[in-house]
Amino acid sequence: MTITTKNEENLKHTTFTHKVKFYASICLGTTALLSVFAFLFLIPFIVDPSVTTIMANFNVAPVACTTVKHVYTEGLSNCTWTSCKEGCTSVTPRCHQIYINYSEIPYAQWKEGKNTVKDIKWIAGPVKFFINTEGCGYPPRVNCTLFVKQYGWKRENEIFPCFYSKRYPNDRTVAQFDWNYVIKNLILAISIPNVLFGLSVGILSYWHCWPFSFSYEHRPNILSTTYAIFDNEPSANLKYK
Repeated sequence: MTITTKNEENLKHTTFTHKVKFYASICLGTTALLSVFAFLFLIPFIVDPSVTTIMANFNVAPVACTTVKHVYTEGLSNCTWTSCKEGCTSVTPRCHQIYINYSEIPYAQWKEGKNTVKDIKWIAGPVKFFINTEGCGYPPRVNCTLFVKQYGWKRENEIFPCFYSKRYPNDRTVAQFDWNYVIKNLILAISIPNVLFGLSVGILSYWHCWPFSFSYEHRPNILSTTYAIFDNEPSANLKYK
């Protein structure tokens, strides 16, 4: 094997490595950029509602509740709030406003038949009632027509489970609440974009900004390789090491 052949192979290997690193750098840069946009997108839809839910401090176990008032109204001035809305960014001109009373009796205990309606002592009401902690959502998870049928005026004086806010006991109750679901979504929304961003930026920094990445011994000897390729009569005294 001559010096010229060996240098040609080294040059091809170096060129291939640089191409791989170049395209990998593009992919990593794109991943880092998309991670930033994804995190910014998740803040109003996942992070902020989850933090608000945690701060509201809803009771984990449902309690016995009953509907006491159901108002259907139209007009933006009248729909200052709604119990259910399909779409969290849209403005609805028609709204259902449901008010309930709730007690401290666990719904599981009521379901066992240990208490009657006359035995229930309502500790708060009428209180605004929402489908979930945000009061909105998207199909099929949120169906406002079905929600109104389940908890509207037809359920007056009937007992059903609900969750009340310990921080806002006279202002907010919800029909759906899952503590584990809230925590899981919050952790995923924060960790996945930030981990992808950190890994991408870390690898790019190591490849292109780390001091040892540009040390002399790691650079391909392009000048010597070029001379060897175009030298038709290599010196007999040169030995391949």
